[in-house]
Amino acid sequence: MPNASPKHDVFQAIADPTRRSLLQLLVDRELPVTVISGHFPMSRTAVSKHLRILSEAGLVKERKVGRETRYRLDPEPLMELKRWLAFYERYWENKVQALKRFVESGEGNSEAGYSGPKPVERDADS
Repeated sequence: MPNASPKHDVFQAIADPTRRSLLQLLVDRELPVTVISGHFPMSRTAVSKHLRILSEAGLVKERKVGRETRYRLDPEPLMELKRWLAFYERYWENKVQALKRFVESGEGNSEAGYSGPKPVERDADS
């Protein structure tokens, strides 16, 4: 039975800034590669390679219209990323709240006894 998993996962696909820009370009519209490549300072072949990676990750869908292939965003695979980030968001929120309490308590300012970083002692030979 063939393996149904994509060649590239969502995390790999969006790791590249060009591919993230491609996704933004395709948010509200379906475009052919000729139009898409006009938005980037690279060859149509290079844009096509990026689109292939996004397609293999399931992030863009292709549709043939005559001789041209049009691409559109499929946001569903981004839900995997959203779920993963949501898990860690609680840690970020806890850290931000702890920092806020620390700063508001006055423990983080010089009036509460903080005198800044201690100087590094150097040998006389240095």
